[in-house]
Amino acid sequence: MSEPFLIGENMTGGYGKGPDILHDCTIAVNPGEIAVIVGPNGAGKSTAMKAVFGMLTVRSGSVRLAGEDITQLSPQDRVVKGMGFVPQTSNIFASMTVEENLEMGAFIRTDDFSETLEQVYHLFPILKDKRNQAAGELSGGQRQQVAVGRALMTKPKVLMLDEPTAGVSPIVMDELFDRIIEVARTGLPILMVEQNAKQALEIADKGYVLVQGRNAYTGTGQDLLADPGVRKSFLGG
Repeated sequence: MSEPFLIGENMTGGYGKGPDILHDCTIAVNPGEIAVIVGPNGAGKSTAMKAVFGMLTVRSGSVRLAGEDITQLSPQDRVVKGMGFVPQTSNIFASMTVEENLEMGAFIRTDDFSETLEQVYHLFPILKDKRNQAAGELSGGQRQQVAVGRALMTKPKVLMLDEPTAGVSPIVMDELFDRIIEVARTGLPILMVEQNAKQALEIADKGYVLVQGRNAYTGTGQDLLADPGVRKSFLGG
């Protein structure tokens, strides 16, 4: 079996010199897949994502992208290698316009990015309508679209989303998930952390349930939704 396109394998680590939060944790995603990390509060979901992105110390285990070991690279170097990361908070420049935010996403590019900008506007038509408006004036869901759009402007090889639907209404959540599916259909691997576990697993090709920084359950989204243990513990029966 060939290696996954992006894998954080047997990761153990934590922040700085603090205690380990992750314990032998593995998460992976392949092109065109949506892989979702779910679990209770404090399970280490966002920590696992940040470990893959290089924001904390991985004391054992490794992170590999397209077969290359990137465990020692800084987050900035990982962006250059092709990682697009959307943090949960502080993920837009509020005083800048929508279009300026998107253009900031292309900072590492030296080519003409106008075509990518049009692709983002095609994916998120509301952003085209509001491209000259300050991003800070947008609704929560629209801000998330700006944040995802900005990450796409780097032309990433993998897109990582930390709780993209946090604090938005159910209707906006459904719309964001529809857009995420659309992005995945272009072949881009998507790895995301989600609090809305049931809805996230419904669109997931692969799901990881973490408990106290460890893999508790791994399977397809549908398998996890049907698993009595997962349903009872994490999905409310």
